[in-house]
Amino acid sequence: MGKNKAIFLDRDGVINIDKQYVCKIQDFEFMDGIFELLRHLQQLDYMLIIVTNQSGIGRGYYTQEDFDTLSIWMLEQLKEHGIHIEKIFYCSHAPEVQCHCRKPNPRMLCDAQKEFNIDLTSSWMIGDKKSDVDAGKNAGISKTIFVSKADCSESYGADFCVENIRQIQHIIEN
Repeated sequence: MGKNKAIFLDRDGVINIDKQYVCKIQDFEFMDGIFELLRHLQQLDYMLIIVTNQSGIGRGYYTQEDFDTLSIWMLEQLKEHGIHIEKIFYCSHAPEVQCHCRKPNPRMLCDAQKEFNIDLTSSWMIGDKKSDVDAGKNAGISKTIFVSKADCSESYGADFCVENIRQIQHIIEN
């Protein structure tokens, strides 16, 4: 059996609006255009995998249970829109712990690669921080997309930069 291709997605700033340590359903707001984008990527036979740093757990801002509850709700909302996420990989450590799973380290992506038989050279990483771009590059992912909060004057070495989630659909066409 051949290898799968995947889209690795950061959560805060890509799936939802980044409001700093989002941990409650009432604070979670999906990015404009994300449902259409994810359905498009599925139609192109990409697996969808979320890879997210969640240092708010390690810093004590919210609990593992808070993260799990929000994740289950988010996955249900996506499913209602016809979107299947294979899995959420996350790092709960604070940056000062210097663990091996926190982006820009590639461990979450490499773990997903092993678990789902993914060809990283046919896959993409989409994120809104330098650590997302670096994690993709460090894992050997073919292409990276930086979602800018302002403009694309700084894209941190990403292969593509977009100022709007909707622009990604035109980049990943096949």
